This record gives sequence, C-alpha cells and structure tokens, in this order.
Amino acid sequence: MQHNQNNFLDNLIGNFDQALRTLSPGTASARRPNPADSSKENDLDQSELKHSAGLMRINHTGEICAQALYQGQALTAKLPDVREKMTLAADEETDHLSWCEDRLSELNDRPSLLNPVWYAMSFGIGATAGLLGDKWSLGFVAETEHQVCEHLNEHLQKLPEQDKKSKAILEQMLIDEGQHATMAKQAGAANLPQVVKKSMTLMSMVMKQTAYRL
Repeated sequence: MQHNQNNFLDNLIGNFDQALRTLSPGTASARRPNPADSSKENDLDQSELKHSAGLMRINHTGEICAQALYQGQALTAKLPDVREKMTLAADEETDHLSWCEDRLSELNDRPSLLNPVWYAMSFGIGATAGLLGDKWSLGFVAETEHQVCEHLNEHLQKLPEQDKKSKAILEQMLIDEGQHATMAKQAGAANLPQVVKKSMTLMSMVMKQTAYRL
C-alpha cells in the first residue's frame, strides 16, 4: 500500500514538473524536425500575419490541452500498456507544441494568456476519465483526436494561401492526430455518449474563440 502511495506521489510530482515545462515558453523540445523548415517564408501583410498568428495560437493552446489530457490520463490509467500509450502520445504532442510555438515566434506573436486555465481543466478531465476506466479514457482520446482533426482541416482552409510554413506544420499534426485516434480505437476505446461529445465540442469552441484573441 505504501509503495503504491509513493508511486502515485512520484507521478504527481512528475506531472507538476511536466505542467511547468509545458506552460513555460521555450522549454518544449521537439524530437522530430519541424515540418516548416523545408518551406519558404512568404510575405504576409499585417492582416494575414494577425490571422495566421490567431489560428496558430489556437493550435498551440490545443497542444497545451492535449499534453494535460494525456498526462492526467496517464496518472490514473489502470493498465500499464494504456499508460504507456498515453505517455507516448504526450511525447508526440510535445513535437506539435514546439512547432506551434516556433511558428508563433516567427509570426511575431505569443501563446494564449489563458493557457494555464486550459491546462488545469484538461488535466482534470483526463484524470477523471482515467478514474472511470481505461476504455472510457481511451474513448476521450479517440473523440478528442477526432475533433482535433476536424479543426485542423478547417484551419488548413482558413490559413492564407501563401502561409506555407504554418500549413506544413498543420499537415503533419493532422497525420499524427489521426494515428492517435486509431491507436485509441484499436486499444478498446468506448464510444462516448452524445451529450459528452457535444460538451467537448462546446468547450472546444470556447477555447478557439478566446485563444484566437487572447
């Protein structure tokens, strides 16, 4: 019993450290090359710069939420293999976080001021989902990634045509998020009730509207 308590405390401390690193600009380190590195920077006027930055700020906040969701789920997941899948997914989301942060810097803009709030909320959702059981935890992953893929496709259409660098990042993110959704389904994800899916969509809409400006 004491051993389990110590492990939980160690994991909690580790998650707090992860939260600080996730929320501190410049600390996220990608393992893979930035997809935008091979794209040429095109001239954007002030309106296009502001619009691209707003969209990339939304995506950066989305990655903050993804980190928190996966860390919360890994903390409370029952089965070791599910916990490992959550940790691996969180590592891949770190690449996305770093790429979006780099792009925001190139666009002379900053991350959302409300990121700590979104991190805390997402961590709570992830931890709660993990407590409900692994199939529900995986269900949250599958539905989250499904909704993320939808908004990435939407952003690819909304970005200025000449913003090739932002598009290169989002295209790779779309591939990765689709793989995360498939992983969750193959691992036994439960199909969430419609009311939960709609609540997640509503929360996502609020996040996107606030992050675009703040």
